[in-house]
Amino acid sequence: MKLVKSLLLGSAAGLAAVVSAQAADLPVRKAAPVEYVRVCSTYGAGFFYIPGTETCLRIGGRVRADFGYREPVTRLDNVTGFHARGRLNVDTRTATAYGLLRAYIRYDLIRNTGPFGSDSAGLSQAFVQFGGLTAGRVTSFFANGDLPTGHMGTLRFDDAPDVNTFAYTFAFGNGFSASIGIEDGISRRTTGFIAGGGNALDLVYAGQRLPNVVGNVKYVGTWGNIQLSGAATQLSSANLFPVGGGLVNIPDTEYGWAAQLSGAFNLPMLAPGDALWFAATYANGALSYLGFGSTLGIGVLAAGIDDAYINAITGDIERGEGWSIAGGLRHYWTPQIRSNVFGSYARVEYGRGAATLLPTGVYAGLNDFNEWRVGANVFWQPVSGLDLGVEVMYSNLDPRGRVLLPSGQLVSSDSSWEGRIRVQRDF
Repeated sequence: MKLVKSLLLGSAAGLAAVVSAQAADLPVRKAAPVEYVRVCSTYGAGFFYIPGTETCLRIGGRVRADFGYREPVTRLDNVTGFHARGRLNVDTRTATAYGLLRAYIRYDLIRNTGPFGSDSAGLSQAFVQFGGLTAGRVTSFFANGDLPTGHMGTLRFDDAPDVNTFAYTFAFGNGFSASIGIEDGISRRTTGFIAGGGNALDLVYAGQRLPNVVGNVKYVGTWGNIQLSGAATQLSSANLFPVGGGLVNIPDTEYGWAAQLSGAFNLPMLAPGDALWFAATYANGALSYLGFGSTLGIGVLAAGIDDAYINAITGDIERGEGWSIAGGLRHYWTPQIRSNVFGSYARVEYGRGAATLLPTGVYAGLNDFNEWRVGANVFWQPVSGLDLGVEVMYSNLDPRGRVLLPSGQLVSSDSSWEGRIRVQRDF
């Protein structure tokens, strides 16, 4: 019996050894490695590495809700209204042997009622940066994107508009840089206001032949920044005039230009975060660089914004010119409460044949004007990324001479009040 047990135990041990040896020869499947998201601290807070790459990604955005008031002209005007903005932006950055490779996308969806205007939705910015090259839709290089502005309403300077551009920036070190590029000139055109009178005719723009050329020289230091900008644009006419029984193009091509000096000065001696900023601009045949669109209305008055017009007697292209000065002061009362006071003054003038003084003392045609704006606001930031604010602004439009309204009233100037309440979350 003992012999039988010994034989059985020995056989079992031998079989286990054989099975173990064969199992050791079988291939073993390893567990897939876990790809953890890594924080990318190279480019600031919020960036992380896209798994499996050396590209850093940040997803951010903004939600803004405004309630606004604007002084009415007639009972048909909407006095109050609402503004809602949803913004989503994606920022990717990769370090390369040639410098930083960056791609950025920003999308805005806007819903408006009342005095805020119409709805809009679309691609606000989309650009690629590679070393010094910037290509795509981005803030114009004519504008100074480092100004510490804090106004909600409109001031008259090139307030960081988005345009399509190709540009190159040369970084010289020690805070100095220079940029040169081309940008879409079609989005910079202002024309089509003249309704008759005088010897001025609307400039009918021909197709774009040359883009606008834009450049700047800039210095950024611990005390603030200073930037000198310039822009040149082509004024090409498609106006037709009767000559010898037919219609021909008479006006020749002209060129407009603009220049701006802007800067900011940090004022830590008042309070941490305090700053003063300014922007002084001159434009000749390029009035959009003053911060104007094609129309301007304040109260019962409207003013014409035309880069250029046609002198109906000579057939020549005459350029509109103007200048503006804008600025503001930001002050922190506490780390959570800040205020901004700001304002702008603009003057636009037109040359020969633009307007005619009628016997009634009214100017007909394209008239010169002054416009000034002043306002103030206060913001409370209870937590990081959340702003609660209120703003009030006063605007005044003063054209040369008197304006005859459709009602038969003669008006020499008019003004308007507007206000806003804002809740904004940035992330």
